[in-house]
Amino acid sequence: MASEQSVANPPAIAPPRPGVWTRRGRSALRTARRQPLGVLGLLLVIVFILMAAVPNFIAPYPPNKIGVGLRLEDPSFSHLMGTDSIGRDVFSRIVYGARISVLIGFGAVAVGTAIGTVIGLLTGFFGGWTDTLIQRLIDVMMTVPGLILALVIITIWGQGVSQLILTIGVLIMPGTARIVRASVLSEKNNQYVEAAHVLGASNTRIMFRHLLPNVSASIIVIMSVMVGVAILVEAALSFLGLGIRPPTASWGQMLSIDGRTYMLQQPWLAIWPGLAISIIVLSLNLLGDSLRDITDPKLRMR
Repeated sequence: MASEQSVANPPAIAPPRPGVWTRRGRSALRTARRQPLGVLGLLLVIVFILMAAVPNFIAPYPPNKIGVGLRLEDPSFSHLMGTDSIGRDVFSRIVYGARISVLIGFGAVAVGTAIGTVIGLLTGFFGGWTDTLIQRLIDVMMTVPGLILALVIITIWGQGVSQLILTIGVLIMPGTARIVRASVLSEKNNQYVEAAHVLGASNTRIMFRHLLPNVSASIIVIMSVMVGVAILVEAALSFLGLGIRPPTASWGQMLSIDGRTYMLQQPWLAIWPGLAISIIVLSLNLLGDSLRDITDPKLRMR
């Protein structure tokens, strides 16, 4: 009788749990629905990175080839953004200019964030007179307007891509160090740090193995926002003639040379590079705001 009941009512079998990648995919979709502007910013950033990575597959002409069209042509099917004062294709130069902006933007942020993170970890963890001295030096650096400080450093180091990366990295470093220091001060008194001390962990291990992962969310948000700042600084320096040297395609340089000279005669020469700078900076800011909302527990719960 019992066997008949067991056949009639077989035991319930739990449905298989979804795999790790399935759960992560669903989580990513939920996050994308909550942060549509962040997804838009991410997609735009990916587009600009592709432009920087493979410009020869996107640009119809070499960026520095003279006479591919008549000088100062209007936008057309053969030249989507027109031509400049010596007959170069503006769309091709915009595409190749993305390489300079992305390289300098991400390179400067990597340099400035790496140095600022180390300084913030050391000063926040150890404190004392070293912290006081370094913070006063950072205060002095932050009181000087960034563009003026960049002009001084460029005058000393000279022009070039590597010099621009180091210069803008120096400008980014103080703010990053200050934010990382504040995060370390709020984390170093937690119980997991005390437990690491009790277990005999070295200060270096505690800083880089325990504290750094817990302040990494702030660092990621800083990096996403500072890339846009670095691109703006590079464009400003190139506009002033202290950035990338001609004939290398650069958005700031395009604004300075042809955009400023022929603004009334052919306004497209100023609109296209200015629009490219605005779009990439806006997309990075949207991405940074979304990363802040995702990594902040209070905003995520709300």
